[in-house]
Amino acid sequence: MNVLVTGAGGFIGSHMVDHLLEKGHSVTGLDIFSRGKEEHLPSKQYGNLLRLIQADVSDRTALREKYFRGVDWVFHFAGRSSNVKSLENPPEYHAVNATGTLNMLIAAHKAKVKRFVYAASYSCYGQPRKFPTPETALLKPEFPYALTKLAGERYTLHWHRAFGLPTISLRMTSVYGPKIRTGGNFGPVVSLFVGQKTDRKPFTVAGDGSQSRDFVYIDDVVEAFLAAARSDVAGEVFNVGSGRSVSLNRLVELLGGPVTYVSRRPGEVNKTLADIKKIKKYLGWTPKVRFNHGIRRVLESAGQTVKPGFNVRTIRPSTNRRKGGHV
Repeated sequence: MNVLVTGAGGFIGSHMVDHLLEKGHSVTGLDIFSRGKEEHLPSKQYGNLLRLIQADVSDRTALREKYFRGVDWVFHFAGRSSNVKSLENPPEYHAVNATGTLNMLIAAHKAKVKRFVYAASYSCYGQPRKFPTPETALLKPEFPYALTKLAGERYTLHWHRAFGLPTISLRMTSVYGPKIRTGGNFGPVVSLFVGQKTDRKPFTVAGDGSQSRDFVYIDDVVEAFLAAARSDVAGEVFNVGSGRSVSLNRLVELLGGPVTYVSRRPGEVNKTLADIKKIKKYLGWTPKVRFNHGIRRVLESAGQTVKPGFNVRTIRPSTNRRKGGHV
């Protein structure tokens, strides 16, 4: 297959590129490479199978027709992905996540691409009222990031209904795995905690740590996107998660290290848990990697080790509680 992957230098995109090349597919990796890391991608051992293009999906003129010529599948991962930072710059998030997706759909339809799989987000549910959360749940995005990702999904589904482009949207929960970006004060909690562990700093847990997340391992996510591409199903939305919710206290227990408890950010979701019955039924996909095994792989890839069965030492400041948060 000839496959185009946007956001190819990013966390999820680079894993997809690795997998496709290992299976002998021809890959065009498109990325602006301002946030995606080109060093995540192989450059020599796959020869002509890999072509890297520096382009911004929000710039329609940059998406040249020749990039899409002969492409069978498009995996669209390019986008901005921080709830907090989206509050600081909503226009940028709209330009990349919404307009960028629209630009990709126009180009893919013109090139008669066979499958277009969109990387959507569980965050479109906002504060879910039902767990596990099905695809039919109320959509109530609470941050510009979530709103713009939902706009991209709406465009994706519309392009199937209006123009016949075979599209699928996959709403992912909290994806983790090797090569996840670390550091910063806000963002996916696994990336924050792994960065803190690498820097030998205490884990900053917002609230009491009882809030929980549906963590899904990167290899399982790659398989979900491949299942969507191989399927004849089109114009549908599927949740992609583990089907289990793990507390932040359990996460730091697995990671191992001291903990500092900080104030929770207003609006932070208390729990995420995706209902994955639909994707199991229609795409035949089931997550395989257990959370403790996945965390071990993340730590090993970061040069760290994890020792199961240890006790967690905590640091609970009585004053000057700092504000923090994670998604």
